Amino acid sequence: MSLGRDFNRLWLGQSVSNVGDRINLFVVPTVMILLLDASAFQVGLVGMAQYLAIPLLSLAAGVLVDRWDLRRTLIWCDVIRALAIVTIPVAWWLDVLSVPLIFVVVALANATAVFFNIGYTATIAAIVPDTGRVQAYANLEGSRSVAEVVGPAVASGLYRLLGVWSLLVDAVTFLFSAITIKSMRPYGERRPHPEPMWSRLVAGVRLNWDDPVLRGTILGTTLLNCGGPVFVTVLPILAYRGLGLSVPQLGLVMSVAAVAAVAGALLAQRVSRLIGPARMMPWSVFLHCLVGLGVLAAPALNSAIVLGVTLSLYGLFMVWYNVSTAAVRQARVRPADQAVSHAAFRTITWGVIPFAALLGGVLVEQLTPAHGVLGAARITMAGGTLIGVLFAWIPIAPTQARLNRERAAVPA
Repeated sequence: MSLGRDFNRLWLGQSVSNVGDRINLFVVPTVMILLLDASAFQVGLVGMAQYLAIPLLSLAAGVLVDRWDLRRTLIWCDVIRALAIVTIPVAWWLDVLSVPLIFVVVALANATAVFFNIGYTATIAAIVPDTGRVQAYANLEGSRSVAEVVGPAVASGLYRLLGVWSLLVDAVTFLFSAITIKSMRPYGERRPHPEPMWSRLVAGVRLNWDDPVLRGTILGTTLLNCGGPVFVTVLPILAYRGLGLSVPQLGLVMSVAAVAAVAGALLAQRVSRLIGPARMMPWSVFLHCLVGLGVLAAPALNSAIVLGVTLSLYGLFMVWYNVSTAAVRQARVRPADQAVSHAAFRTITWGVIPFAALLGGVLVEQLTPAHGVLGAARITMAGGTLIGVLFAWIPIAPTQARLNRERAAVPA
């Protein structure tokens, strides 16, 4: 099924900027750990900055994006993010780079990303018909997964070649995304809303909470995000300081692991058609978290292989969860409410992420004296992923039964 010229251009821009995102996610903690000798607490603090804007801005962003020109909003968000990222290598050149400065830059870039991601979701609803959204999200997840394959390898190679200046490549990818969006036909023009801003904020929360299917996805995703960021934030500490991997080794491990995420994206539509996205959600989130316990096998087994296998399955099941959740949620919300509904969803579900990321750094810092960096990182990552294994899938499990009851209640 063809999703149209505009979607293809949007997809191209995001495919490129996704690689830039992976460069950023790889290079920033590497710079902090290897060049600035940052502590585990500082790594967690910057991890917090990556998500801090979500609970602070998402609700307001959803209402504002609902009123702004969608296309122009996305363009300006890309430009601002590019300028913010450039600040890090420039500060290094001027010999003023510090952890507080990285915190500010990361927080600013991700504040802008809040507006971009909400507008991006509304854009998909505006340019892709209902019947094409599973395919659209599978395509987007596929390109994101490809970026996860090539991104770390590219990032490690660029870092060895350019050091901090490799972040300039990340900035260029944002500018490329802005150009592709600019080339799309106008859509999502600014429109007046008679409702006051506060009413729209409340409406966004109610849209999610009053619908039992949407409420289940909010509760499950929130629980997932209580532990997942702990796992991800501590990963570079485990790799560099606990297991002694080099920059090229970690880059290669993450790239090889992401091949499975690409396979996950390619299989997502087939699995969704076979069992349905509503059944796919609880299984994917449970398995995503369960395989995270694989990190406990290192260093008893080869560390690079253990991380490669664990992260491969971790990413594959996360792709399935993202695709199925997006498809189920968007089918429940009319296009006019997509931005404000998604903003409320992100505020609630992602609002715990900054605190979970900070908690990961704090726990490693506190456990290290008694268990060493390796033991502290393994305990912290296992604890984070166990939250999902034990709890996150439960609120999502009844989704298919709820949909079946709704269909049965509709007169023939």
